Amino acid sequence: MQNIKGKVVAITGASSGMGKAIAIELAKNGAKVVLGARRTEQLQQIVEEIKSTGGEATCAKIDVKNKADLVRLVNTAVEQYGELDVIVNNAGVSQLARIDELDIDGWEEMIDINLKGVLYGMAAAIPIFKQQQSGHIVNIISTSGIKIVPMQGVYAGTKNAIRTIAEAFRQESEGNIRITGISPGFVKTDFANNIKNQEIKTTIQKGMEQIAINPLAIANAVIYALSQPNDVEIGDIVIRPSKQN
Repeated sequence: MQNIKGKVVAITGASSGMGKAIAIELAKNGAKVVLGARRTEQLQQIVEEIKSTGGEATCAKIDVKNKADLVRLVNTAVEQYGELDVIVNNAGVSQLARIDELDIDGWEEMIDINLKGVLYGMAAAIPIFKQQQSGHIVNIISTSGIKIVPMQGVYAGTKNAIRTIAEAFRQESEGNIRITGISPGFVKTDFANNIKNQEIKTTIQKGMEQIAINPLAIANAVIYALSQPNDVEIGDIVIRPSKQN
């Protein structure tokens, strides 16, 4: 854990669920966290919670669909703490439906947040990492796409696109900038609330109630990846309930 102490970590989608858990646990381990999300009230509450236990945190209102917002998030980190060591691209959204239902708005939302949002996060952080000659990108992906199933075609497509991009970047960065992909399965979050298809929403929520794991498990995976020595890169972690198919 010594490797985490003092690290400056920016986190997207940090106002609830996995992002919130990641922020709180990293702060407990001595990281300085910069929280980004759309819901400022929740962000400020988490910042206060971290500060009340002696941690260091700040926040910025961002929407990952806007590349300028991601630049503002990383600039907040540099202005507040003098550097940026890690960006955790955690913000994600899911619209599950058959492809022939043609939920084009849902497709575009997933492409904008799950794919372009991650790319914008990487694009904002990479110039700082290059300047420092060090940095770490952590992308929260999904078990979706590792196993292809109906109803998740476009969602899985956005997640697999990130896997492909990350592997190319890993080879290009020659070790100066590390990149880690963490793929959670069912996790207890409000993730399903956004799903428009009521039948699928109910099924997902039922699955979550029955087998979902605590977001803390994902936070621990992030801590594991970040706590490695600088010459060790954790590539991919798949973390899911032991009962999940």
